[in-house]
Amino acid sequence: MLSADQKQQLRELGYLTLPGAIAPDLRARVVEALEAIYAREGDQAGSEFKQEPGARRLANLVDKDPLFAECICIPALLACAGSLHAQPKGDEPPAVVVTALRNPVAKSYRRIVAGMERFEKRHDLAPAASLRFRLLPRHRDTNMEDVEVEIVGDSVTIPVEVARDHTFVLERHRVALKEDAAVMPNRKARTMTWRADIRTPGLPPNTRRLGDLRLECEVGMTAGLISNHPTNLFARLLALVPEGPEYCGRPAPRYLFFAERALFSVALVSGARRQVLPVDMLYAGASGDPRWKEDLPYCDCEVLVDRAYFLPLGDRSWPDETLVEFEYMDERQ
Repeated sequence: MLSADQKQQLRELGYLTLPGAIAPDLRARVVEALEAIYAREGDQAGSEFKQEPGARRLANLVDKDPLFAECICIPALLACAGSLHAQPKGDEPPAVVVTALRNPVAKSYRRIVAGMERFEKRHDLAPAASLRFRLLPRHRDTNMEDVEVEIVGDSVTIPVEVARDHTFVLERHRVALKEDAAVMPNRKARTMTWRADIRTPGLPPNTRRLGDLRLECEVGMTAGLISNHPTNLFARLLALVPEGPEYCGRPAPRYLFFAERALFSVALVSGARRQVLPVDMLYAGASGDPRWKEDLPYCDCEVLVDRAYFLPLGDRSWPDETLVEFEYMDERQ
């Protein structure tokens, strides 16, 4: 419990020193985790929301290591939170309606605009396609109905129209760029993931075009749309996070794409040449690790793993016009 003096200091000064609130071993683990995350993210540290010159800033820590969920349950910290929410009797303030979401799914507007610029620079990969961004669920119980998206800066809030298929287009806003705004849906972190969505019109059913997907990877890497976190199986997915769009030119990058439904097989087709992808390129490579179910919550493919696949994007023996053909599980029944 907090004393009356502690509660008063917290309300008036906005901070409170709590000696001994965190056990030494937990503190050591927290410091180690913070340093590891900061080293891994490098120049992109804190970019999910807002970076500040001269500050070592990180964001969305609860999503990056379960350790931080443990930290927010420390009794002394819960007591502080409860004290701030409690109101003295006879001193009730006017009712306030809070519309902002705590711990939202947020991405850096500057980085997404950089992804848009990458699309324009490399449009030759998909000359007939346009760029949209797609929101996808991470949990089976994620409510994807009535999703709203806003660009939120220090002085601007700009609504973004979201289509029924959960895709949207972003416009360039000078003030939002200057303020390093965030792009925020009205959903909590780790409930959704993001991808670039680039589709050449007029393709046969159950197919995608390889050039479109190559460009999706480059835009996604530039825009910082990846939301995986390191564990045994998915640590190799995290290896791409510090990389730029050049990562997509590797022969077998571990960039996850998602099909429309649960996959049975994926094949590349170019003229008379046809190649079925091996199973370790399906289902986020889960066949290579018997513990994949334990690691799944740390991947943004969590509820989409049966739809997830990799592609040999850097293998230029497959031209951009190559079709990626999908055979779905429900077609085999």
